[in-house]
Amino acid sequence: MLRAIDIMTKNVPLVKGSATVAEAIKLMRLKGLGALIVDIRDPDDAYGIVTQTDIVYKVVAYGKDPNKMRVHEIMTKPCITVNPDLAVEYVARLFANTRIRVAPVIQGGLLGMVTLSDILKRGDYLENPKSSALARDLNNAIAKAREICNSEGFDSEECVKAWAVVEELEAEVAYLENTPPVEITAFQQYCLEHPEILRVRHQDLTTTATVG
Repeated sequence: MLRAIDIMTKNVPLVKGSATVAEAIKLMRLKGLGALIVDIRDPDDAYGIVTQTDIVYKVVAYGKDPNKMRVHEIMTKPCITVNPDLAVEYVARLFANTRIRVAPVIQGGLLGMVTLSDILKRGDYLENPKSSALARDLNNAIAKAREICNSEGFDSEECVKAWAVVEELEAEVAYLENTPPVEITAFQQYCLEHPEILRVRHQDLTTTATVG
């Protein structure tokens, strides 16, 4: 599964907040970028971002002189950032929910920048759509849970954790496909095949209630 670090643009040029908008435009043209990361002033400072949209909407649209306006006057700071280990589909979801088109990739320091174009050009959603990957993961998780429960016992901690993973994947599939939860979960099906699980759990609940 591809992550932000796999598709991001590296060696991203930085612009200072004190630079003129004209200087930012020249740097964008030189590097063929639609946005620039605004450098931090010190280690405790936050990164900012200035985009073509900022320039068009806040400078050009009002007939202002880009040689006199400074980047810090039109930039967004702090800006939304992306963790390098974030899966591409979640990067896309972040962009969709926040209506952004570009974000710096940061972990300790600036690693790069990810854009909508990076997602479209470098993502593997055509070859490996999320729904197919989730279906495979779910089937593998069910098989693993069954194997663990058969070998370690259905009352073992490992078995409980394995089925918890299955339940999370089932919920993710339902959310992604916008469908209601399945009528019978994989764990419920396993219980139907192994009714002794329900008897033991019923006994445990009865014992707990009696002790309480």
